[in-house]
This record gives sequence, structure tokens and C-alpha cells, in this order.
Amino acid sequence: MIGQNYVEYAWEMTETLLSIDSPSGYTARAAQWVKERFEALGFSAAITAKGGVLIDLGGENAEDALLLEAHTDTLGAMVAEVKGSGRLRLTPLGGMNANNAEAENVWVYTRSSKVIDGTLQLCNASVHVNGDYSGAKRSFDSVEVVLDEDVKSAADTRALGIEVGDIVCFEPRTRRTPSGYLKSRFLDDKLSVGILLGFAKYLSESGSTPARKIYVHVTVYEEVGHGGSASVPAGVTEAISVDMGCVGDGLQCTEKQVSICAKDSGGPYSYEVVGKLIAAAKASGADYAVDIYPYYGSDVEATLRSGVDIRHGLIGAGVYASHGYERSHMEGVMNTLKLLCAYVGI
Repeated sequence: MIGQNYVEYAWEMTETLLSIDSPSGYTARAAQWVKERFEALGFSAAITAKGGVLIDLGGENAEDALLLEAHTDTLGAMVAEVKGSGRLRLTPLGGMNANNAEAENVWVYTRSSKVIDGTLQLCNASVHVNGDYSGAKRSFDSVEVVLDEDVKSAADTRALGIEVGDIVCFEPRTRRTPSGYLKSRFLDDKLSVGILLGFAKYLSESGSTPARKIYVHVTVYEEVGHGGSASVPAGVTEAISVDMGCVGDGLQCTEKQVSICAKDSGGPYSYEVVGKLIAAAKASGADYAVDIYPYYGSDVEATLRSGVDIRHGLIGAGVYASHGYERSHMEGVMNTLKLLCAYVGI
């Protein structure tokens, strides 16, 4: 039975990874860190041409291999315009929403490796000045980055090295509460990467050899829809996305459970795989819920669309307030680890 020490390790890894900015398209540092962490556990890992990380966790039957997919890319933004005021108009990377990104601290990464602080604010953000503050529609055309530098013109901002196409990262505000809740931006999906590292550590230290070959692909373009569309090793017959489990109105899952997805925006997941996941959850005593996600897509669906002939599934620790300031729980981490171990028979 997997112990609490692996849950603690999974969170430790997650917390560190959350401190490495990695919006889609700017993931090299995070991917290198992931590669080194799996290698430190004794597993072979390589950076793919696309920039993801492919890991071999071992196992016996390479003709019926299992691929576990998670992603280290997150939401973020890119400079779309250096405005005449010296402030910045952004274009989002992935599903970043201006409504819940407003008033967040940001960092602008320039091509010259400078990092400039700022804040995303509503244009004309002072309530005492803007009589339409509450009624103003929030979009990436009505918010702007106010740089924490003395800039008054586009020329001033460009003199800092900032230009169109520069990456803008949002402060994750990561914390763990005494009651075990985990709060941060980008738990989707760095929490799952941490969970897979905890799973790999248990696999390494338990001395177990899974009956089937297991690979992990940590992708870097999931938030823009094509993360899992490449790098499927020969012999893989099943792929399971380990991503956030949805928590919200009309769904059963809580932050303390592992979610098993039966259907999302891309259609139903493999009936066979979902059934096996439910059986494994029951056998391991994992607290789980089966749900249908109304607005969701996963890496493994990108894998299917690439033309690979596999069965597919989706699981993840329950996460509330997805694509915003997200919340999960240490018990959700434990239940996800229990399910993974039971599914592969260790």
C-alpha cells in the first residue's frame, strides 16, 4: 500500500514545478526539470523534438504497453501590442480568462533574458476615477499590463527590451493550508506531474515490476490542444491522461477524491478503460467519482486524433475553480496514487 510519504513527495515536486514559469510555448526550463527529476529516480527520460519529456518506467509486456500523459504547460499570455502609453495589450495563451486574471502580478520575459515586473489591470483601473469600473466588460482588449518601471511611452517600454511576442507569466500564488488544501494557479496540470513523480518514486522504491510496460509523456502544448499528438512509443495499446478532475455544479467529484471521466467535450472515453479504472479504484479503496465534464479536452484525445490506434481514459485529482485560482487537497493526491498503483497492479 502506498504511504503518505509519497503524497508528501508528490506535493513537494508540484510546489517546485509551480515555481517554474511554463506557459504553452515557453516550457524548456520546466521540461528539463521534469526530465532530471525522473532520471534522479533511476528512469530513462528524454526531451522530445516537440519539447515534451518521454519517460520509460519499465515493465514486462512491451506489446501491451500503457502510456500515462500529463502536461507541464500552463495558461499564460503574450505581448500583442506595446501601447503608446508604454503599457501592454496581451493575447492569451490557452484558456486564460481576463475576468480572473485581472489584478494579478505578472512577469514579462524578454528575448534578451530580462524579466520585468508588472500587474494586469483594467484599463483606467481606479474606482475613484472610472465611473463604469463595475460595468466594464473584462477582455484582453480592456485590460493591460502596467509595468513596474517608469515608462510613459512605447519607446520607453521598448528601451527595456520588451517587444511583441514576449511571454507574460502570471504569479501562481501557491500555498498549502493546515487542513491539507492545495491552492495555486496551474494545479492544472502541474499537480498531476507531481503525482506521476510520486508514482515513479513508489515504483522505484517498492522494487515492483509491472506486468506491462509503462511510459510517461509529460507534454508541453496541452493547453492549446496538441500536446499528446506525438511521441507514442511502439507497443502502446492504452493511454490515460492524468489531468485535473473537474469539481463544480452538477458533478460528483470533490477536491478530496480522484475523478474518473466517462465523457467530455471530445466524446466518451473507452468504455473498457473506464470500467477497469472503476474496478481498480474499488479494489484499492480509493475514494473516487465518475463524472462527465461539459467543457474539457485532454492530451489523450489529441493522441487519438493523431491517428494512433489505442484505448483511452482520463483521471485526476479533483480541482475546483479550473483555469482560475485552483484548489485541490492532499487526499485527492493520495486517491489518485492509489488508483494508479492498482491499475498497473503494484
